[in-house]
Amino acid sequence: MSKQSFLQGAFILIIAGLVVKILGFVNKIVVARIMGAEGVGLYSMAVPTLLLVITITQIGLPVAISKLVAEAEAVNDRKKIKQILVVSLATTGTLSIIFTLGMIGFAPIISKYFLTDARVFYPLIAISPIVPIVALSSVLRGYFQGRQNMKPSAYSQVIEQVVRITLVALLTTAFLPYGIEYAAAGAMISVVIGELASLVYMLTMFKLKKRIKVRRNFFGELREGKRTFNDLMAVALPTTGSRLIGSITFFFEPIVVSQSLAIAGVTTVIATKQYGELAGFAIPLLFLPTFITYSLSVSLVPAISEAAAGKQYKLIHHRLSQALRLALVSGGISCVILYVFAVPIMDLMYNAPTVATYIKIMAPFSIFLYFQGPLQAALQALNLAKAAMVNSLIGAVVKISAVFVLASRPELGIMGAALAIVAGFMLVTLLHFATLVKTISFTLHVREFLKAGICILLSAWLATFLYNHAFLEHSILSKTLLAISIVGISYVFLLMVFGLIKKEEMRRVPFVGHWLSHFIISKN
Repeated sequence: MSKQSFLQGAFILIIAGLVVKILGFVNKIVVARIMGAEGVGLYSMAVPTLLLVITITQIGLPVAISKLVAEAEAVNDRKKIKQILVVSLATTGTLSIIFTLGMIGFAPIISKYFLTDARVFYPLIAISPIVPIVALSSVLRGYFQGRQNMKPSAYSQVIEQVVRITLVALLTTAFLPYGIEYAAAGAMISVVIGELASLVYMLTMFKLKKRIKVRRNFFGELREGKRTFNDLMAVALPTTGSRLIGSITFFFEPIVVSQSLAIAGVTTVIATKQYGELAGFAIPLLFLPTFITYSLSVSLVPAISEAAAGKQYKLIHHRLSQALRLALVSGGISCVILYVFAVPIMDLMYNAPTVATYIKIMAPFSIFLYFQGPLQAALQALNLAKAAMVNSLIGAVVKISAVFVLASRPELGIMGAALAIVAGFMLVTLLHFATLVKTISFTLHVREFLKAGICILLSAWLATFLYNHAFLEHSILSKTLLAISIVGISYVFLLMVFGLIKKEEMRRVPFVGHWLSHFIISKN
């Protein structure tokens, strides 16, 4: 089985993540065009409940599996690897059955009384079969990542999106005549089928590349796996704390928003539409660059764990600084493009230019969101998952409290929820950073951050100039694409001039990295 280094594995996931994000946005555009903001609102209201159930079902096992498989692989302990898989499959399988039945049973109560819109019942029921599918997939992904092979995870993500986007238009259109809630359920069914196709691919790759037979003496290994179960829980439970807090917060977010808007005098239908615009249109766009930071985080956990085990603190600082620099340069240009071109982007994607108001308020602060993944991964790798959980809890409490206080004010309404969400992720990122400073005396490379700041400001000036004065005779589509392309190329050139992209890093990019490295001016 091929293995990759920290950067190679990260870049493979980044490329796959880019493809997945592009396909995902095509999927969202299709859904939005067919169902409108109200349908997207029903869809978006069901998603937090699903994520909460999946988080509880996984209980942090993907990270734990990756860590323990890597340790067992280092000493070629195949019996230990088999026990890890057996115990993980039994644990997630049992939990997925319990929580899938619970999700179906409580769907009427959740939709009618918590989300204040009984129509959410249909997408909740439609999405419930995905829980056991995702549970099994997460075990296999943890296994492959532990063996430092990111390709199966990357390819499976692409397969899932291709299948989903192939079916979503067909299913939403087919169900739309029965009502907007049935169309939202059709969109959810396409998600389930896409995830199932991804699982089939993962199982195929596992059978082709495995060196162990899981089914042989399954229950015998399970009976002997008490110590392995304890080892998994020692890593999984602290790791899942932050995710569980995030999922619980995400679950309560639409509830608090809808109740707050009701206090502000907004009707249920309008509140659902406004939340659909914020959670279904604006926030996913802001989260676009997080596929890069997620990829870095997945590779960063084993890389920093390995360095920490050898007490190589200089290497820990180097790898974390490397991840934060890549997060900054990728997130910086995203902030610029989203802020300057918010109106045409939302108009082209969703035919909803008024939603650009949310983007313009939130985009300048979203850079904090892009730092959060690598910082949290470093905390988990350094056995500081408990501190990360506390930080996440503080941020969650502040966010939900701020949502209620601000969104219930008639003069703010849904905009108050947007401000509260920004405050929440800014606070968590700053707390993560403060924890690392206190624990390992981590410091930022101020010179690199200043260089990046100059590149971002120059790109923002160029973007504003092009938006206001260039290509005025072109259509909105060609004008926007031309302007963004020029800004993007100029930004990459500035990064090369200032040495913010390293030659040795570019060489590790799959397929084109060696060729592109020749265009990098500075090595330092």
